Amino acid sequence: MKSNATAIKQDPSSAQEHVPRTDNIIAIASGKGGVGKTFLSISLSQAFSKLNKKTLLFDGDLGLANVDIQLGLMPERDLGSVLGGGINLKQSIIHFDLANFDIIAGRSGVGNFATLPPLRLAQLRNELFALGNSYDFVLVDLGAGVDRTMRLLSAYAGSYIVVTNAEPTALTDAYAFIKITLYEDPDAKIKIIINMADSHKEGERTFLTLSNACREFLKISPQLAGVVRRDKKVPDPIRYQTPVLTRYPNCHAASDIMDIAYRLTNMASKNK
Repeated sequence: MKSNATAIKQDPSSAQEHVPRTDNIIAIASGKGGVGKTFLSISLSQAFSKLNKKTLLFDGDLGLANVDIQLGLMPERDLGSVLGGGINLKQSIIHFDLANFDIIAGRSGVGNFATLPPLRLAQLRNELFALGNSYDFVLVDLGAGVDRTMRLLSAYAGSYIVVTNAEPTALTDAYAFIKITLYEDPDAKIKIIINMADSHKEGERTFLTLSNACREFLKISPQLAGVVRRDKKVPDPIRYQTPVLTRYPNCHAASDIMDIAYRLTNMASKNK
């Protein structure tokens, strides 16, 4: 009988070692909901745009999609339209004028990627890869949790950014995501963003807690992409469905996110 690891490697829909990684595609993940993953996906997309980088945000959470909700959009074309066979992925792109980046919106309440046939999922993944050639950055906002099918959608990603915070459950679930991702893809590049930290130092301490566990048990040292401080102004733009970099461009959270985007942009330039 084949082991699970062997089965994963021989499954053509999941064989990440045969899929070329692309540095400009970044998968943004979290072990659990409520850590601000989609907020950061949106904010980083706008931050890249402010750095004159053409950016596409792909809402990869089909069943609980909320990028459009957080931005107050009602797109006529979305991922549900693509899966329904009416249009291709490129035709589903909409431009978000307020923050100057492109979006492929998901659709809530229409199942999840786990129900897609492997070949359809691979086709969708390949279309996303092809779109990446037209952008400086493609951010894939994955659904919360450790769903394997969601990770397969991001197989082309040059790196994963795992968003977490100081809550023990958030750290435990972030570690679980990293562990399962590395099991299936030992060469995956993992970066960490600590969100809602009381200070930069507190965020760095939280990162060290997660990093030490990864070094001891997984034998890897994830990279700290940055710390976003807790900011009392953040709930307001979420409530009013406006990006924080538009509503409060000089607040602490906006400043931290711009720093992360600048750092990631420099890393991408060095890797070219």
